Amino acid sequence: MSQQYTSKTRLIRLLTGLTVSIGTFYALADYLFRFVLEPGSRHSLFSSNRPDATLASRQPHHDADEEAEAVRWFDSAKREAKITARDGTRLHGWMLDPDCADPPRHFYAICCHGFSGDPKEMAKYAHRFAGMGFTVLTPASRCHELSGGKYIGMGALEHRDLLLWIETIVTTDPKAQILLDGNSMGAATVMLTAGDPHLPKNVKAAIADCGYTSLEDQFLYSARHLYHAPTFLARPVIGIMSSIARRRAGYDFKEASCVNALGHTSIPMLFIHGSADDFVDPASLDRNFRACASTVKQKLMIAGAAHAMSASTDPKRYWKTVTAFVGRVFRLERPKGVGGYIVFN
Repeated sequence: MSQQYTSKTRLIRLLTGLTVSIGTFYALADYLFRFVLEPGSRHSLFSSNRPDATLASRQPHHDADEEAEAVRWFDSAKREAKITARDGTRLHGWMLDPDCADPPRHFYAICCHGFSGDPKEMAKYAHRFAGMGFTVLTPASRCHELSGGKYIGMGALEHRDLLLWIETIVTTDPKAQILLDGNSMGAATVMLTAGDPHLPKNVKAAIADCGYTSLEDQFLYSARHLYHAPTFLARPVIGIMSSIARRRAGYDFKEASCVNALGHTSIPMLFIHGSADDFVDPASLDRNFRACASTVKQKLMIAGAAHAMSASTDPKRYWKTVTAFVGRVFRLERPKGVGGYIVFN
């Protein structure tokens, strides 16, 4: 056998092996894209009952009574809100009026739920803000509850929708003063919106609870910690997923970088995370905080709290911090002996 023939054989085997490897990586990336980001796919995790294997499912809710009361209030007080996204997607949400006597005018809070959730999961947050005098909007992210859409953007698409919800409020009430609040994917949506150059000046502050630093970071963290995949395998698959998302859904994963967006943020920001979060890296708290360019920013780590469980793990500390932050920005103060809030002129 000649040396030239042997070299050609090796080259053919190498190219064949590379082709098979690339094809395998693409097939895996395509499957994962459909599994996570395309709810209508037969491979989607939305097509079956999703097991909650995170620590949150095993933690006690120290605010269980408040949660139950908030859900009852939510169901009885909600009223529909609908808009159409710029890409034609029909978006749905629920509006809730202030739940206090003599509420201040022009105050609005928008509460954004997390991945695979729905507006009702934000009921206790909405109830708290309504008690402070805010009119509350709880939008359903695209592909969730009653909103339409084919693909989930993990914040990249949703923050465009949130900007449209904000514009709708401002068009209705030009004097609106708006608070943004979100958990997990909702927190990422809020952070991306807070750093968007088109953010209306009516948005005065934002709260991000257990949000990730970027979509790439989050998928890498999930691959390593939930599925024990080595980084050298996970990274190229995630890169291909990003290319698939750009081609099919109109965004790539680099667009969902909260760290980059926060570098352009000027509004007051409150970042919250649980130290026992096993879904979003708790180190995200410090990274997002450091990236935030706002001169008014605050962070809170709740010891022992799992993912999206900070308010339930230590409700007293959580709401003391949130109430003080919101009160300073919106100039609200609770008078002694009075249940509601007043506004300082």
